[in-house]
Amino acid sequence: MMDRIVRNLTLFSLNHPRWVILLTVLVTLAFASQFHKVAIDTDPKHMLPVESKVRQFNDQMEKEFVLHPDVIALGIINENGIFNRITFTQIGDLTRKIQEMSGVISRDVVSLATLDNITAQGGELIVHPALDPIPKTESDFKAIQRDLLGNLLFVNRIVSPDGTATAIYVPIEPTANGKAIADSIRKLLPQNTSASGGDRYFLAGDPVARDTFGAEMFRQMGIFSPIAGLVMCIALWFMFRSAPLIIANMAVAMVSIIWSMGLFIGLGYPIHIMSSMSPVFLMAIATDSVHIFNEFAFRYGEVRDKRRAILETMAAVGHPVFYSDLTTALGFAALATATIVPVKVFGLLVGFGTLVILLMSYTLVPAIMALLDERKISRAAHSTKQEGSLEPSYLARLGEFCVRHAGRIAIAGLALLVISGVGLSLIQVNNNMVHWFKSGSDIRVADRELNTRLGGTSTGYLVIEASSENAIKDPAMLGAIEGLQRTLEKDPLVGKTFSVVDIVKRINRVLHGDDPVFDRIPDSATEIGQYLFLFGMSAKPSDLDNIVDYPFQKANLMLQLKSWDAGVMRSVIDRTKNYLSAHPLPGGATVSPAGIATFNLVWSDEVLWGMIESFMAGLALVLIILVLQTRSIPWGILTFLPLLFTIAVIYGFVGFLAKDFDMPVAVLSTLSLGLAVDFAIHFVARFRQRLRERPGVREALVWTVARPGKGILLNALLFALGFAVMMGASLTPYITVGILMAVIMLLSAVMSIVYLPVLIKFFQRILIKGEKS
Repeated sequence: MMDRIVRNLTLFSLNHPRWVILLTVLVTLAFASQFHKVAIDTDPKHMLPVESKVRQFNDQMEKEFVLHPDVIALGIINENGIFNRITFTQIGDLTRKIQEMSGVISRDVVSLATLDNITAQGGELIVHPALDPIPKTESDFKAIQRDLLGNLLFVNRIVSPDGTATAIYVPIEPTANGKAIADSIRKLLPQNTSASGGDRYFLAGDPVARDTFGAEMFRQMGIFSPIAGLVMCIALWFMFRSAPLIIANMAVAMVSIIWSMGLFIGLGYPIHIMSSMSPVFLMAIATDSVHIFNEFAFRYGEVRDKRRAILETMAAVGHPVFYSDLTTALGFAALATATIVPVKVFGLLVGFGTLVILLMSYTLVPAIMALLDERKISRAAHSTKQEGSLEPSYLARLGEFCVRHAGRIAIAGLALLVISGVGLSLIQVNNNMVHWFKSGSDIRVADRELNTRLGGTSTGYLVIEASSENAIKDPAMLGAIEGLQRTLEKDPLVGKTFSVVDIVKRINRVLHGDDPVFDRIPDSATEIGQYLFLFGMSAKPSDLDNIVDYPFQKANLMLQLKSWDAGVMRSVIDRTKNYLSAHPLPGGATVSPAGIATFNLVWSDEVLWGMIESFMAGLALVLIILVLQTRSIPWGILTFLPLLFTIAVIYGFVGFLAKDFDMPVAVLSTLSLGLAVDFAIHFVARFRQRLRERPGVREALVWTVARPGKGILLNALLFALGFAVMMGASLTPYITVGILMAVIMLLSAVMSIVYLPVLIKFFQRILIKGEKS
């Protein structure tokens, strides 16, 4: 039935080529009309679905503790020390100007000019900003330096232990753009380091990285999509020497991109990091039409009749094109089983685009070929024949070599498979958005500097919840929290912990004449309650709101982490569990993680297990399709083997390189399902077809390597060139995708024309049984 559908579509397109092209253009314009609605979403929260318990709990904690998830860190570093008039004046001026910016939550901007310092005078608690007023004399600067560097509320949190760095923390509104605010802050910074007293400035934090990436990913796609198209056009010209065939291939790519992007934008889906890559993916997938052009050139050279050549071409390659595109679409659609929202959208988007490519292969491509000038077709066929005079003979010799040395090739493949298995065992799962920028980028440099000097740019929370009100005032409870803090601080990547314990200890000390002996938790819950009441009356509301709730039943232990690696928060959680197993909190109180670091960890795990589940489901689905397509279990399994081999080798290589198994790499594992199996489908289908026409396994294998094998190699080369251009990107996910996809396609092509002949020779008695001879 499928063959009848292909023939009917082809006949309609041949009989009404202009109508087919006109209808395609009109539908394309309709989808393109949705592009003005495009929206960008790079918020890590939206990586998880709304019903996610982690997301709901985090939202609840942010509300209860009045926390701001989006905070920009402006680092100020002076190798001679920040305790000087120029630097302090700059801190005050910058803080004031930043507070006036639109999108900034001004009341909660934290710097030395706003962060409250707790002191006492005449037995009375005094809470005031550290730089109120700015010192005037050298002795005053030394005094404030001693005061701040001796105050654990400030050290690592907002001033470095060596006094060379400080930071201004800028919380922004949920709807504000971090990159736009960061750019506005940059305009306030002195441009001359010598004039600024040697101060250097660095902007870091999740909103900066996230929104910079969001803007950059569109710029990168705007650059590399046309370049990829140009590279493919040049390659197609050298392959076929025919402008109409190039136009046909690129038209299929453009139609699929516009239809799929227009559909999802029109349905209200925002563009995420992965979906921003879809144009290059679809452009490369559209190169599957090379199989049609390659066979058409051969057929026309043989029959010299355009209509007959088109019909015979579609009869020969229509079946494998259908199943190769179908498996590709299903491989992408398998991502819909993942829990990561952008991955779902990307999988469905490219899956739909691949089905559009399949439709265009049976309609738009034949319609364009039907309008080709006979003389241009003759030149293309002649070019193919001339170029083929070397390539088919070379490929034929390769086919002969594979058949003759099947045993040695099989042993080499098994050895490579074993080595790949070792590499697979070395894979490390991790996600780090900062690492999505190149090492020398401003964002990576700023992140390194602030993580080195201060407590860290990544934030996590541990929420302690007791069973009764006022439990947080219990000295035993505070003692347990302090013990947990000291335990966590043993991790070198935990740069700073901060909780209500630190406030209580500081108040106790300053009210006892700044005697270090009293830098401890008071013995009485009543005394602790009085201290917190005094502090609440004197300080900004957020100073206490961020760390306790008002019934004093919950406390928030805030963590500054020196890395965005997901494993850092995992280590925090593991240390917490180990501590609590040996030192249970009073009254059965519980501890739950939250914050952006927890989000990073959770969706990192979701990427791992979600991709594994999608991958396994995809493997099963592809195998079923291959069995149905070949109408044979042995042939289905044989067609399936190059896919497994390709994936094992590629990801074994990833393991040996110690490349993080992050979101882009994990997604590629599932995407390769549909892409890497395409060539095997074409090879097996054309081999069996040839074997039915002319009995003889050896001759059929050599012919398949030489003739359809050329189309396989051309398709792989076009695909690889399309992705290779992404290696010039400034964002590492695009570089990773470009390299891996190019290698996957080249390797799967080599697997199809080298190892399939070997496998067919070894198992020919099982495989050829039932075939017409």
